[in-house]
Amino acid sequence: MLTHCNTGALATGGYGTALGVIRSGYANGRIVHVYADETRPWLQGARLTMWELMQEGIPVTLIADSAAAFLMKQGKVKWVIVGADRIAANGDTANKIGTYMAAVAARHHGVKFMVVAPTSTVDMGTPDGSAIPIENRAESEVLGCGGQRMVPEGAKAWNPAFDVTPCGLIDAIVTERGVVTNPDRQKLAALMAG
Repeated sequence: MLTHCNTGALATGGYGTALGVIRSGYANGRIVHVYADETRPWLQGARLTMWELMQEGIPVTLIADSAAAFLMKQGKVKWVIVGADRIAANGDTANKIGTYMAAVAARHHGVKFMVVAPTSTVDMGTPDGSAIPIENRAESEVLGCGGQRMVPEGAKAWNPAFDVTPCGLIDAIVTERGVVTNPDRQKLAALMAG
């Protein structure tokens, strides 16, 4: 399976969200290997996810974010499992930039896409993903790496920190209250109602 960004104890505390599902899946023999996106520009996947999975002895391979689609094309990924920073009432999901790209690639290659988050992430007051504000961060974060400038002086960059994955690309949303498959407004309302 493939994961993007960090969703383990370092980011969420305790067992983790998406990384918690991965831990459980590995312990139960359902997951045999994990591919972790590096997660540019802050490299949370490389710095945090890799460390957490290696500490637990879970087989993991780091890939560049841009390699995910090619990996899926080769049939090496059955599931993409990610976290969420916000889930709109219709099931659209905001997460670290690059998540939407992974979801589009997953759908194209017949790979299942799972979002794992606590119900506190579900915002029934936000009708859909278009109402989720997206933070744009400093250009300098993508113009360099490790404090070293990588591009010519005067170059410009666009640096959104998050993107929105439409609910139509999500196969399952997993929360502490249960699983919603093929999420939509009615199914999320039922989940949140208890």
